[in-house]
Amino acid sequence: MSTTSSQIHESVLSRTASWVTDRNIPFLITSIGMIVMLLWAGLYKMTVPGAEGIIPLVSNSPFISWHFKLFGPYVGSDIIGLTELTAAVLLFAGHFRPEAGILGGLLGVLMFSVTSTMLVTTPGAIISVPGASHMRYMSFLGLFLFKDVISLGVSLYLISYFGQKLRRREAVI
Repeated sequence: MSTTSSQIHESVLSRTASWVTDRNIPFLITSIGMIVMLLWAGLYKMTVPGAEGIIPLVSNSPFISWHFKLFGPYVGSDIIGLTELTAAVLLFAGHFRPEAGILGGLLGVLMFSVTSTMLVTTPGAIISVPGASHMRYMSFLGLFLFKDVISLGVSLYLISYFGQKLRRREAVI
């Protein structure tokens, strides 16, 4: 068995990156992770503790506080939960129909664009360092909310992934 010059010079890092890419691991982890998170969070928001848990977040948001004023915290939380469940189902369906995945990603972008702002609108999310009042850091609440910034990026990635899959399918037709 002979080896070519390029095979000899190919680095372990390059082979590892190719292995990850060839098996579509970033897409699988991000899409399945997002689906599970949205299912779990959506179902939890349909419980009394889930609804009561988001009252301080929603109430302080200039973008969605109207939602609880209009529907109340329990029905409002149910609607938010149903939105998350819908996004999860669409993302799952995107594995088979990329159009559905694009819609699920767009719904994720909408949701996480709003919830990402809660990082700065929710009291206690960013707090001062004891003894150094000019320094700020994220509390546990802030870190919890920061996952929505990451989820916004994942939603955009999934739109891109499903969009490429749809373009490839349309090119064949």
